[in-house]
Amino acid sequence: MCGMKEIDPKTTTRALAYELWMKSPMPMVTLFKTLDVTPLVRLTKKSGFKFNMLMCWCIGKAAVSIKEFYVLPVGDRLMQYDDIAVNTIVANRQGCISSCDVPFSEDLKLFNEDYLYLTGQVAETCQNHDLPSSMVIGTSALVNCEIDGAVGMYSGIFNNPFMIWGKYRSHFFKTTLPVSFQFHHTQMDGSHAALFLENLQREIRGISAAQ
Repeated sequence: MCGMKEIDPKTTTRALAYELWMKSPMPMVTLFKTLDVTPLVRLTKKSGFKFNMLMCWCIGKAAVSIKEFYVLPVGDRLMQYDDIAVNTIVANRQGCISSCDVPFSEDLKLFNEDYLYLTGQVAETCQNHDLPSSMVIGTSALVNCEIDGAVGMYSGIFNNPFMIWGKYRSHFFKTTLPVSFQFHHTQMDGSHAALFLENLQREIRGISAAQ
């Protein structure tokens, strides 16, 4: 059964990071990267898959092989999770926004089904869909704006990793997308975050094989 449990930081590889960063006034770190998302754009046009859904699936796929993603500081505790979900922001029928956690599945078609059903439900009911027993990677897509990234998202409450992107940029032979990835330093180091971004680019390039 999927779930979460509290663990002793001293028994993990994050023990020193826990000591150094848990009480830091600004424990978040942000990395920037420009991704080549040409394969996603091509697949969107060919299959009808939503670009945002494909990005969310690739984000989950890039994270699942990195063990640090399964540990997250919550309050003053360190929690261990069994699974990962990807959050997306949904425009609801009241003209506002709601939050939707989508459980990650290695099966792209299954993830797409869950994504469409859950985001549709959230848009209609205007009620957030939360998966508190999953380690959730937050995302925010500002698709009408060209941005290079965002920093300073630390609320002091939510420590989840968070990715932001804007409008993708079309060139002659490829399409690029600048992204920013924010993470709590207790959860992972810069090397883990950089590996995640490398994994993300690899998953995007190999998206056709996932169908």
